Amino acid sequence: MNTTTTPQPTIPGLAAVASFFRLSVDEYHEMIRNDILTTEDRVELLDGYLVNKMPQNIPHRQSVLRLITRLTTRLPNGWMVMTQMPVTLTASSPEPDGAIVRGNDATYDTRNPSGRDFGIVIEVLDSSLRLDRGPKLCLYAQASIPVYWIVNIADRQIEVYTTPDPTADPPTYTVRTDYGLADAVPLVLDGVEVGTIPVAELIP
Repeated sequence: MNTTTTPQPTIPGLAAVASFFRLSVDEYHEMIRNDILTTEDRVELLDGYLVNKMPQNIPHRQSVLRLITRLTTRLPNGWMVMTQMPVTLTASSPEPDGAIVRGNDATYDTRNPSGRDFGIVIEVLDSSLRLDRGPKLCLYAQASIPVYWIVNIADRQIEVYTTPDPTADPPTYTVRTDYGLADAVPLVLDGVEVGTIPVAELIP
């Protein structure tokens, strides 16, 4: 386990394409309601831009599956695991690979979870490192989501980002802790450690 202070990330250029048309979250959701965007359109809204989602390979798929099967049994009452579901933020609607959110299977029948609903948001990666450590990290920090995990399959570790600073330019998490295959990651919800999970259980 290695704890470091997170440097200010450099966002690789979403704002640099300012000549592109930007969508609001409401416009994006309206496109979905009207079937202009469907499940066949593998995109998500990040800071007003439609961004292609990375295709899933077998390790990615299996890691996401393990988020459901391995995390669910470790959570206290009042929390649940969601996978690849949209999140409503101020100017974005990302679809993280996993998340631990407040509530039960009926809580989000009529709305998407938003920043205040999250204990932990999780991205699984083996090839989207620039996106997940850059724009997505900034968006989650801006929304003050308290804990952000990157399940880094390629490097065989889980990166845990804590202490968001939404006022930084760009928003960031000030602490990053890396957990290797021999480590267990703490499950921290509302600032309280409620359990741990071995890294090896989440990385196929």
